[in-house]
Amino acid sequence: MSTHTNMNTSDIVLMADPRVAAVPVRECGERLLDVREDSSLLVDAREQAGPEAAFALLREGVVRRLERADTLLPDGLRLLFVEGYRPPSLQRAYFEEYVEQLRALHPHWPAEEIHAAASRYVSPPDIAPHSAGAAVDLTLADAEGRELDLGTRMNADPEESEGACYTAAGNISPEARAHREVLGAALTEVGLVNYPTEWWHWSYGDRYWALLSGAECALYGPREADRA
Repeated sequence: MSTHTNMNTSDIVLMADPRVAAVPVRECGERLLDVREDSSLLVDAREQAGPEAAFALLREGVVRRLERADTLLPDGLRLLFVEGYRPPSLQRAYFEEYVEQLRALHPHWPAEEIHAAASRYVSPPDIAPHSAGAAVDLTLADAEGRELDLGTRMNADPEESEGACYTAAGNISPEARAHREVLGAALTEVGLVNYPTEWWHWSYGDRYWALLSGAECALYGPREADRA
């Protein structure tokens, strides 16, 4: 069943909210780092697609905050980086694909409702934190690098997970809930904000972060990766 009808999202600011798009961007020009080469973070292999894969890129300021968050975790736990930067063209393809899925599921929904529902799971391309190098999809691992249970697989959508992908979802185990709280405490401490429909998605310096944190502007805007 779709969480659009069975879960109250009135207290969640979605990416499609006009207030997010209204946040000004004052691009600081900070470089994108490759977390596999320029950080101490544990990097998951699921997105690996060769040495030039863009997924491993992230703004320097975000990388340094993640490294600090990693040190705040309880002994024996690590952050597990899965995906960072996403080229604008790929973000647009993801968004349009999900829009089409929702249209097929809900042919009577108006276009605005489809757009808002799609933004629960995939950010609209013009404001996507991933395309600014400001967002990271990540989870927790043990000392041996084994992924912990956080209630759903990463990138589970609201339909398939019956809303368990929402950070505050109640339909997960106590162990998964505890893991989400540990992850959230460390990332919040270093200034990142969560997108509440995706427990794994955290960002810093983008428009969504600025709106939720009360910053006057975003530090990072969408950009193309300048890799050879």
